[in-house]
Amino acid sequence: MNVLVAGSHGQVGQHATHILAESDHSVRGMVRAESQASDIEDLGAEPVVADLTGDVSHAVEGIDAIIFAAGSGGEDVWGVDRDGAINLVDAAESEGIKRFVMLSSINADRPESGPEALREYLQAKAEADEYLRESDLTYTIIRPGPLTDEDGTGRIRIGADLDGDDVDIPREDVARTLVAALEAKSTYGETFEIAAGDEPIEEALQEPLDG
Repeated sequence: MNVLVAGSHGQVGQHATHILAESDHSVRGMVRAESQASDIEDLGAEPVVADLTGDVSHAVEGIDAIIFAAGSGGEDVWGVDRDGAINLVDAAESEGIKRFVMLSSINADRPESGPEALREYLQAKAEADEYLRESDLTYTIIRPGPLTDEDGTGRIRIGADLDGDDVDIPREDVARTLVAALEAKSTYGETFEIAAGDEPIEEALQEPLDG
């Protein structure tokens, strides 16, 4: 597939872009600034400069699937994390793209239970997720726990409602899950949470999900 990674210069996005570039897929990395393009080329991908808050139609031309890994870092949760995602969903539908994998967040379905500082972000993600679910796209929404910079293990824990405080997960494993979900039909139309665990990612995604 020709895959667009939105947010390819972010920490999860860079991992996802590199993993895709080493696979049989072709990858296009969306960045906000021309100065970031060379970093995407170094990852083995084709860079495209586009602003999620504006016209992204040129970024999705010829694309078969999208991984949304973009984020505002708390600086513009409504403009990027919600409206930017919605903008890309609309562009995908206009282009006839069917596959869309969304990086969301644990607690996005219950913003009031998250840390107070994150509640607006979680609400923005919840609204973006709901918009995607109501679209005509073949979606997967993946909600990881708190992200760490530890080396990935290739193993996760997965569920519709993970319990407990131990739900951290390395960014690399989140990226691998996003990529693996692209062709995992068992994830089509599903929303689920992930954390570090003991089950290989590809095996975890093949099991029935209760999202």
